[in-house]
Amino acid sequence: MNRLNRILHVDGDSFFASCEIALEPKLAGRPVWVGGGRRGDGIVIAANRLAKKFGIETGMACFEAKRRCPQGVLCKPHYDEYRRLSSEMFHILEQYSPTLVPVSIDEGFLDLTSMDQHVWRDTTPLAYLRAIGERIQREVKLPVSGGLANSAKLAKLATDAGKPGFLEVPPGTEKEFLRNRPVREMSGIAKRREHALSALGAKTFGDVAALPSMLLKQKFGIWGQQLWLFANGQWHEPLLLEVKDRTTISSSTTLPYDETEYDAALMFTLSEATRLVGQLRREQLQARELGLTIRFNDFTETGGTHRFQHPQFQNSVINRVVEDLFRDLMSREWKPVRQIRLAFWNLARLDTQPTLWGTTHAERWGALDEVAHRLNSQFGQPDKPALMTGAQLALRQLDDSHKQPKAKCPFVPQREMVKKLWGTDADPLAHKGTWEKQLGKVSRQSGFPR
Repeated sequence: MNRLNRILHVDGDSFFASCEIALEPKLAGRPVWVGGGRRGDGIVIAANRLAKKFGIETGMACFEAKRRCPQGVLCKPHYDEYRRLSSEMFHILEQYSPTLVPVSIDEGFLDLTSMDQHVWRDTTPLAYLRAIGERIQREVKLPVSGGLANSAKLAKLATDAGKPGFLEVPPGTEKEFLRNRPVREMSGIAKRREHALSALGAKTFGDVAALPSMLLKQKFGIWGQQLWLFANGQWHEPLLLEVKDRTTISSSTTLPYDETEYDAALMFTLSEATRLVGQLRREQLQARELGLTIRFNDFTETGGTHRFQHPQFQNSVINRVVEDLFRDLMSREWKPVRQIRLAFWNLARLDTQPTLWGTTHAERWGALDEVAHRLNSQFGQPDKPALMTGAQLALRQLDDSHKQPKAKCPFVPQREMVKKLWGTDADPLAHKGTWEKQLGKVSRQSGFPR
């Protein structure tokens, strides 16, 4: 007999703000928001539920947040701590399922399809989910919410509907649960598709379910049929762990102060290009296109792009193009530089294995970058790398503020999260026996009969 899919979505509540409260328990019970920018007082990048009651939203200026909630607390971001707490949360979650698919720093999916055979015979799914949440709250000090349903998309909608806390969409009730929910709530439905559905009279999933399936197929193709099945509660989607190559890599950094010396800004740009290209080589990728955007102190911008004839991975080639592009953009400018954004896209595989004595440029560059990365990991420190490029060394000698560079955005690609969790890109089902032992141990600790 085919088992019904039971997919759990877990999401950290107001994650960055919750992390700050976990780091400083005295903040509990107070409105808290996290500010970005140079000094942590730019725009709001996260706010807890108490702060949101005062109308504080992501993207709002921090001074406006303080005006609306004078008694609230502004916290500067601590990205390294957010990563640490995220890792601890996921290490707990991976003990409850053979398949865990992280999708961001604070959310992921678990396959609980066969739990009714192993664990749920003497309890209820909802009680089990709440026990997981209570354990994360107890051990990591982070509140989480979750949704359980027959597919990942429906589980995410259930999480949104049940926050704060956990919500199950029992088998057979999917259509009723979706009936009055707007279609825009589902991931993958952007403004254009929302407007196209609205033109057909479909604003809710109930409206979609009432339309002829062939009409949706003619209008949207296979996606239209899937949407119709989903709206009718008939979309049973298994959870798959897919480790895909990234499609782009970028960096956006606000300088410590408005930089009037364009040569200094160029040094920073070349240093960032070296860092990004090194990451691409470690992932065995190369870039076909790049883009550079420079924002000035009055928030005006200039930018340009370049397309290589062939995908590139060599710093000597890429940095020359970045420098030429930078100088061309700045030749007509005079305003101080506030922010630099650099991006590489149209990525292609670099199918080489790093070897110390390779016969090709790709092998030699790959080996050099791999060795440099290992040396920095083993012997370097955040404020004192073991190895640096010429641009990075010159930048640090020019300005002491770059000796401790700002932590980058904590969001990492799914394949990197998978590798950190399991030490490999392979499907964790390969370790099913180990997982079953872990599950038994966790069940006993949680008081559930085996």
